[in-house]
Amino acid sequence: MTAVELNNLSQTTLEARSRSSQHQKQSPQPNLGLVCVTFSKEVRFRTITRTRYLKLSESERENTLKDIYTDNVNRLHKALSFCQQHDIKLYRASSSLFPLNDWEDEIGAQVLEQMRDELGKIGQRALDLGIRIVLHPDQYVVLSSDSPTVVQSSIQILQRHSKDLDLLGLPRSHWSLMNIHGGKAQRPEQLIQVVNNLPEEIKNRLTFENDEYAYSAKEILEVCQSTGVSMVFDAHHHICHEKLSSYEDPSVAEMFYAARDTWENPEWQLVHISNGETAFNDRKHSDLISLMPSVYREAPWIEIEAKAKEDAIALLQKEWLVTSD
Repeated sequence: MTAVELNNLSQTTLEARSRSSQHQKQSPQPNLGLVCVTFSKEVRFRTITRTRYLKLSESERENTLKDIYTDNVNRLHKALSFCQQHDIKLYRASSSLFPLNDWEDEIGAQVLEQMRDELGKIGQRALDLGIRIVLHPDQYVVLSSDSPTVVQSSIQILQRHSKDLDLLGLPRSHWSLMNIHGGKAQRPEQLIQVVNNLPEEIKNRLTFENDEYAYSAKEILEVCQSTGVSMVFDAHHHICHEKLSSYEDPSVAEMFYAARDTWENPEWQLVHISNGETAFNDRKHSDLISLMPSVYREAPWIEIEAKAKEDAIALLQKEWLVTSD
């Protein structure tokens, strides 16, 4: 690198590169995470539509949900076994694991309460196996919405997910996080205000992720810094938002380290990775991961957001992790 190039680099970038070189030899291998289901049909979950549910009598609703929830609990055990077998240490559970458990008739919530002992065994098993279970609530959670009704509904969804994690016996911490996006753009002040007023059982698990459209990595970082919420950095969202041509752009490492500083326990820092399907900046996810930011060798936890799911993880374990030794 020439003197001119060095002078053009920001001080932050130089510090990031220095930190990277210091940590690469010290950091253990990253733990890779599976998202919800497998590419094969080995891990799948049952659901029910609202239309079908509303056609059922009250007793039929209870029996149907109990059957689905019991089956999905068994399938979640199977997912943990799959992760154990394939040396996968992080599992993103489906946000629809217990469908309609937040419906206004409260039947689903009551059924889950009756299953408390069975649910607690899953959380204990995951902890015993060292497998981290996290959630990514759906797109209906918009804490920065213009509509007070939407905001209240979003909080209720997060409360329900938090209750589910409690029933699973998982800790109220960022170990068992609930990750969401910022929502409606250009409303960081409202987002901060809403988050600061959230119940502790939500806020203790809540994380924010940057996205391609509404909140850049820098913008969501500022929200996290103002609220004490940890940031999940997504390198692909970042390069798409900023229209970058490489994961080695200095800003990727800068944002990775800045996000790490929002974690009370840096060893729990979680990042996401995906690759573009047809081009580097394509927002659609590819089947496999062929490109990885070099700074991600320092990431303790990486969720693999690729269409081929476990096949993508297996390839990374074989061809990327081994070069980290």
